[in-house]
Amino acid sequence: MLQTIVSESCRDICPILKDPAALKAVIDLFEEHVRNNHQHVDLIVDNTFVSVASLSLTTFRLKIVFALFLQAEAEIQEDAVAPGQRVLLVDDLLATGGTLYAASELMRKQQAEVLGCMVVIELKELNGVDKLKLHRVFSLLQY
Repeated sequence: MLQTIVSESCRDICPILKDPAALKAVIDLFEEHVRNNHQHVDLIVDNTFVSVASLSLTTFRLKIVFALFLQAEAEIQEDAVAPGQRVLLVDDLLATGGTLYAASELMRKQQAEVLGCMVVIELKELNGVDKLKLHRVFSLLQY
């Protein structure tokens, strides 16, 4: 279902946000990944595009604290992340890796431990995962 929705929309996340079943599928798949791979996560850090999914995931299902980073400048409130917290980074799209790299550097400055990254769509031909080689990347869809 996600594959069809995204393929028909030129690999854009917006149609997923408009389709309740697709958005639920994203939330369910992210939840399953976190439950199976990151039982000790303290915080999920997200950009603005997947916030609805992450808020639902963290607040109602996994009871993990949520923090938002702003994509354009990769900034976060100083008290949103405590030193030593174990975080997952979430983004809608992994292209060149710049946004998630900036977010991981921000977490490093906050003295947090990045456990991994989760994305809805990964554009493999742009090799963004290479920029994040210190972190495991989980992507729902790859092109």
